[in-house]
Amino acid sequence: MRRTDARSWLCRCALIGLIIASFLVSGCAIPRLSNPFGSDDDDVSASAGSESRLLDTARAEAGTELPSGSSLHCPQVVAWPRDRLLTIYQPGHVGDSNAVVHRGEITKMARDCQLLSDRVIVKYGFAGRVLLGPKGSPGSVSLAVNVRVAGAQQNTLATDKMTVTTTIPAGGPAGYFSIVREIAFPIVVGTRPEDYKIFVGFERNVAGAG
Repeated sequence: MRRTDARSWLCRCALIGLIIASFLVSGCAIPRLSNPFGSDDDDVSASAGSESRLLDTARAEAGTELPSGSSLHCPQVVAWPRDRLLTIYQPGHVGDSNAVVHRGEITKMARDCQLLSDRVIVKYGFAGRVLLGPKGSPGSVSLAVNVRVAGAQQNTLATDKMTVTTTIPAGGPAGYFSIVREIAFPIVVGTRPEDYKIFVGFERNVAGAG
C-alpha cells in the first residue's frame, strides 16, 4: 500500500471514529428523567420507580419550577407559592430568620390520568426538600401534606392527606422526599378533565409554622 493511500485510509478511519463518538456522547446527554412516571417495562414497580425518579429529579434540579407533567386532557396538579413552602420556627419566634428550625419546599410535580366514562383517576407525584435552619439539627423530619381536588366552581370533589418524611444527614444542608399517590373523582357532564385542579400544599396548622 502506498504511503498516500495509507494516509487517506487513516484519515477516513479517524473521521468515522469521530462520528461514532459524537453519537455516543449525544446519547449519553439525554436526560434519564424525561418521564417521572417511567413505563410499564420498568424493572421495578411503578410506584417505587416513580418515587425514585422524582427524588432524583428533586436532587438534581432543586429550583422552584413546578412542572405538573405533560399529559393532555388531564387535571392540573398545582402548588400555590405559599402552599409549596413551609417554614418551622422556634416557638414564639415566627418570622425571625435566625430562629428557623427547618424549611420544607415542594419543587417537582408530575401526573398521569386514566379517563373512565364517569370519573377520572389521577396518578400524581411530587418531590422536594427540607432545608436545615440555624436552630435545626440533623435527623428525621416529617411534614404533613394536604391534597384537594376542585371543580370549575372551586367545589371540593375529593381530598387526601399524607406525611412526607426525610432525613437531614449530619453535616448536610438538606434532606429530600418524594411520594406518588392516586386519587379519583367524578366528572360532571359538560366539563372536561382539564377543567379540574388538584391542589397540593403543606399543612400549616402546626406549631411554629410561618
